[in-house]
Amino acid sequence: MRVLVLNGSPKKGNSDTIKMTKAFLEGMKDKGEQDITIIDVIDKHIEFCNGCFNCMLNGGNCIHDDDMREILERILESDLLIWSFPLYCYGMPAPLKNLLDRTLPLSSLAMQKVNGRYEHVAQSDFSHLRYIMICGCGFPNSKMNFEPAVRQFELCFPCNHTIITVPESPMFSAKEADIVTLPKLEEIRRAGREYAEKQMVSPSLIDEIKKPMILEEQYAAIVNGSVGK
Repeated sequence: MRVLVLNGSPKKGNSDTIKMTKAFLEGMKDKGEQDITIIDVIDKHIEFCNGCFNCMLNGGNCIHDDDMREILERILESDLLIWSFPLYCYGMPAPLKNLLDRTLPLSSLAMQKVNGRYEHVAQSDFSHLRYIMICGCGFPNSKMNFEPAVRQFELCFPCNHTIITVPESPMFSAKEADIVTLPKLEEIRRAGREYAEKQMVSPSLIDEIKKPMILEEQYAAIVNGSVGK
């Protein structure tokens, strides 16, 4: 499988979320060889979308000549896109959201009604693509935190998507938390193995991954106790 990982964390390889994503990829590789490319979005030159719609009117040709041209080519060559990012203000970090905005050349101005809502007709054939969102956050639970990012992802990629969210993700960078983070990473590896086998992850496993690693109140107390140190 040709896998393209869009790492949206400004911390790049030190991101808590990319550690989870790499565990998922390790699980996929357990089931067979995978062609994996990781792009650190923060390192790419991607101009902001002007909203001029030149790309929609002229066969996908954007007015900006930047790294997004190559990224769009890589997207279309891939079988699986993994959007890996930490939660920023209940959504994607700005560099990754900017990349998402610049995927506009894949769409045309023409609209069609699909499942009760209107969406743009594609200019390119990306029906083969599958999508995974892997997102961590620093809060101790998932409730009333991930919902905006999840809904945006569902609307952008209504078909063939898998969504994995993990609260308390800063613990992945704390060696003293290995007793709870290593089992969580093993659950995520298992999800990768399932995905490589079935192109899906069982809802029961996703629910397990979503659970906090330690009690919410305990986590909040640890974070609050570290403030100012």
